This record gives sequence, C-alpha cells and structure tokens, in this order.
Amino acid sequence: MDRSTQHSDQRHAVITVAICFLIAVIEGLDIQAAGIAAAGIREHFGLDSSQLGVFFSAGILGLLPGALVGGRFADRIGRKKVLIWSTAVFALFTLCTVWVNSFESLLAVRFLAGAGLGAAMPILITLASEAVSPQNRGRAVGLMYCGMPVGAAILSLIASTDFGSNWKNIFYLGGLLPFIVIPLMMWLLPESREFLKAQAAGKDVTAQNAAPKASFKDLFNSQNLLRTLFIWVSYFFTLMVVYIMLSWLPSLFMELGFSRKEGSTAQFYFMVSATVGTVILGMLTDRWKKAYVILLMYGGILAGLFALNAAGSLMQMYMASALVGAFVIGCQGVLYAFGSIVYPTEVRGTGVGVASAVGRVGAMLGPAIAGQLLAAGFGAAGVISAAIPCIIISAIFMLLLVRRIQTV
Repeated sequence: MDRSTQHSDQRHAVITVAICFLIAVIEGLDIQAAGIAAAGIREHFGLDSSQLGVFFSAGILGLLPGALVGGRFADRIGRKKVLIWSTAVFALFTLCTVWVNSFESLLAVRFLAGAGLGAAMPILITLASEAVSPQNRGRAVGLMYCGMPVGAAILSLIASTDFGSNWKNIFYLGGLLPFIVIPLMMWLLPESREFLKAQAAGKDVTAQNAAPKASFKDLFNSQNLLRTLFIWVSYFFTLMVVYIMLSWLPSLFMELGFSRKEGSTAQFYFMVSATVGTVILGMLTDRWKKAYVILLMYGGILAGLFALNAAGSLMQMYMASALVGAFVIGCQGVLYAFGSIVYPTEVRGTGVGVASAVGRVGAMLGPAIAGQLLAAGFGAAGVISAAIPCIIISAIFMLLLVRRIQTV
C-alpha cells in the first residue's frame, strides 16, 4: 500500500468515526432526555410511576422496528443514505415532543423518534467498523459509541442550569442538533468502501448467475445460526440492565433518600466514567482475548450493582454509579463491536440491526419492569437485585459466542 492510499484510508476512517461519534452524542442526549425531563413531564401530563415507565419504554419500543428496517435498508441501498434519513426522522419527532397535548400523542411521537434513532444505531456501528481494518474494529466502535455517554453527560450538566430546568428546552435541543449535523453528513460522510465493494461484487455475480442478495434467512444458515442466537440473548439481557440504569438511576437515588440534584450528579458520574470505560473496553476488545474482555466487563457490572446495593454514604453511591457506568455502557459498546466482528459484510448491517432490535425488546421491558417493581414496593434495592441474574445470563452466552467464533 503506497503512502497516498494509506493517508486516504486514514482520512476516510477519521471522518467516518468522527461523524458517527456526533450522531452517538445526539443519541446520548435523547436517551438521557427522558430521565431528566421525567419530573417535568410527569407534572405536565399528570402521570403516575407506572405511566412514567410506559413513557420511558415508548421511545425504546420505537428503536425495535427502526433497528430492523435501518440495518436491512443499509445493506441494500447504502449506509449513508439510510443514516441521513433516519436522523431526519428522529429530529422531526423529537421536536414534536414539545408540541403534543395528551399522554397518547406523547407516546406516539416518542415511539416515532425512537424508530429514527433505532434505524441509525446499527448503521453507525457498521460504518465505524467498516472504516477501519478488522484488527481495529473494537477500538473504532468504542470511540464512536463513547459519544453516547458524552452526550448524556453534557445533558446532565445542561439540566442543572436554568435553561435545562424547562423540560421542553431539552427536547428542542435534541431535535435541532441533528438538523445541524445532517448537512455535515451529506457533505463529508463517505460511503462504506466495504459496502461498495460488496455491492459491486454482488452485481458481477448477479450478472453471471442471478444469485440472490443476502437476506434475513442468512442469519440462520449453518455458519450463523448459533452466533445469532447467542448474540441475541446477550443483547436482550444486557440492554435490559443498561436501560434500567439510564432511565431510572436518578429516581432510584431519590427512592434511597437522596435529593434530585444528588441523583443528577450521580448520573453525571455514571456517564463520565461510561465514556472512559467504552473507549478502554473497545481497545481491549482488539488487543486481549475476547473471553478476558467479557469476564472483565460483566464482572465489573456485577461489582457495581453490588456496590450500589451496599453503599451507605453519598460518596459511596457516586463511586458505585461511576463503577456501574464504566462497565454497563462500555459493555454495550463491546457488544456492538462483536456484532460487527461476528457477521460478514453482506449481512453485517442486517445482523447488527436485528440483534439491536432484539436488545431493544429487553431495553423496552427493563424500565417498565423497574416501574412495576417500584410501584409494588420493592424499592431501589429490589430493582438493582433483579438486574444481577440478567448480567450473569448475558456473560454466559457471550462466552459461548466467543467459543463458537474460535472453533468455526
């Protein structure tokens, strides 16, 4: 490879990961927005804890069809086009959140905003992983996905200002920012070279023998069946815990007797450490044996959950929040990196998209179940304890996936 080609490849990778990082920042703003705006929305619409859990889950439910459709279309017509359209859909319906006047219409616009965001996420993962060599995919996805906790941490800081005290301003911000980034994507974002190569190869093959394009069924062929099932289970239970923490952490702190401001501060620590954890775990995915990374990240999540249950003082709670954040969000980044490693180029968008959709089912159920547990009187300790078996199951299936990859 000559120097000019190498420089071109590096520039392609940097621009792709940087723009995907910006979209991930916007995702982090949106995910955090529901939790931060919850008190204002509860008061504005007169909601109880159970209805608030449904509100949290509505946006997450939208992620499911979005992930299914987004990944599939990205494999057919291109990563860049689908990412731009999905970002526009998300932005439009996020803005609509401030204009609705009933609980039902609130749920509808959150669902549709979630659909746009859900379509974007598997494409971000696919673009970031395909912009670099296979040896650097974990690092690229980690650097891209750390934008999510960065966005959430930024919104936590904004929430402590006068501007952030009005819940509508939070959704104005989340809806307008994507419209600034969309022109950047149209102008600067390159299409995935791996996609263009696969598309060209597919045209050549089709011209020769009319071979069909890859489809959902390819996720269940002899090569991919067990990989698909293992990664689905891990995504489902891990994202269930991730979204319980993202949606309910400030409220869980208040259940434990701390103030709303202290809960927001805990969320900030959670997100700052999540940023560091996502980058470090992504780098370790490329450098360590995959089984060691899995044991480290799931062991870290369990340690953080036990620390949250055992902590007594405010500082101990902050430290426990930071520990959970570093590993639970970092773990999600590693799972996304694994999705890009597990599947070949022609079904990578579809495979990651479907796995994300399965994970979103867990993400949707998690906050709703937490709301029911709190309403039934189990308290914050009950919610945290319920998350522990989910993490153990996820770890077991990820280890089985690694073994499957190494033996095939």
